[in-house]
Amino acid sequence: MHARDAIAHQARRLNWFKSGLFWRTFLLLGLLTTVSMASWIGMINAVQRGPQVKQTAELVISVVTITRAALTHSAIDLRRELLFDLISNEGIRITALMPSDVVDPPPDTPLMPEIEAIVKEKLGADTRFSSSVNGVAGFWISFKIDGDEYWLMLERERLDSLTGVQWLGWAGLVGVLSLLGAALISSLINLPLARLTAAARAIAQGKRPEPLPEKGAQEIIEANRSFNQMVDDLQQVESDRALILAGISHDLRTPLTRMQLELEMARLSNEAREGLQSDIAQMDAIIGQFLDYAKPTEASSFVPIDVSELLADVARAAERLPGMRVSTDIEPDIHVMGNATDLRRVFNNIVENARRYGATAGGEVTEIDIACHAGTGNHARRAVICLQDHGSGVPAGQIEQLLKPFTRMDSARGQANGAGLGLAIVERVVARHSAALAVRNRDGGGLQIELTMALVA
Repeated sequence: MHARDAIAHQARRLNWFKSGLFWRTFLLLGLLTTVSMASWIGMINAVQRGPQVKQTAELVISVVTITRAALTHSAIDLRRELLFDLISNEGIRITALMPSDVVDPPPDTPLMPEIEAIVKEKLGADTRFSSSVNGVAGFWISFKIDGDEYWLMLERERLDSLTGVQWLGWAGLVGVLSLLGAALISSLINLPLARLTAAARAIAQGKRPEPLPEKGAQEIIEANRSFNQMVDDLQQVESDRALILAGISHDLRTPLTRMQLELEMARLSNEAREGLQSDIAQMDAIIGQFLDYAKPTEASSFVPIDVSELLADVARAAERLPGMRVSTDIEPDIHVMGNATDLRRVFNNIVENARRYGATAGGEVTEIDIACHAGTGNHARRAVICLQDHGSGVPAGQIEQLLKPFTRMDSARGQANGAGLGLAIVERVVARHSAALAVRNRDGGGLQIELTMALVA
């Protein structure tokens, strides 16, 4: 179970990584920066290669030519002093080339073959190159004076260009700075959308969000301004609807009450009286369902609720109904955030639907199971509430229709009570509580309705 939960968690994280706007923008900018930097380095190398080879070769040729001329034309008694000045001031060392010298190959760089070709063309094909002579590292090149061979050593620093490691270091530094810039740009792009998403989610939960800041780019200003206006308009609509609902409740139920009073005073047969009373009660119930469906659930009214005790009360009330048999498996002290009145209406509507349509096959008794416990695994930190009957269930293709308004569970039975809003009210209230609702056929027959709600810490 734990391994499966871990895999599911990683899958959710990967899906979020793939679909998140921040990460998409960040990766796109990072990829664009990497490609641009690689292209730039390649272009620099291609453009600089020729001039760098020529410049290095000319430097070597000039140093060798000038040094040879200076030694050739200097007095013999002054050559020692000249050699000392060359090594002290110019970093140039001159030594005789001996057959016993331990000579290493020339430096292994991409430019060395081309430098060798140019230098040999100017100084002679027998010119030799080495990276170390007799254990002394440097850039060594041979030359001749009157048939005698000598080594001339230049310090490597005078000839070295940027190495691959140095290029990699600079590229890494530029890459890190570019990625930080990409993260900043992605955040600036994503922040207004994140605020808009959070505000829209708050509206879906029945809350009034804080006004979005009307600043930044012109498009963001226009979007936030339109959203703030929409929030104000929705708030006005909610206020108007609450006023209309109050008026409807008063204006429709007052005549019904008057009709009920006149019916009591009228001289009618018992059969006619009971029929009219049933019609009035049905009309009142239909009006109540319409009002319950249209009534908004304010998130501001949510408080911690002992849903275990609430379900126990619903179960006790259901047991008192004729033809009902209730079994419970309710874990105590399960608390959730919500509106107790609305949640009680939800549970009562489910019980009423079970009473009407979930009679056990072959009998007149409706069996209903009510369970509540703290979830585990994917439902950890959530309360799992399950109400199910033992009836005939619903055809699989019609389950989605149950939560739509004006849909009865079994229109073939000719039920006339209610307006088909029972489970639509359930779905509407559950959505306002940010809970999950699952409707399915129960194994063994019957309908199972499951709610999952966040536990109160």
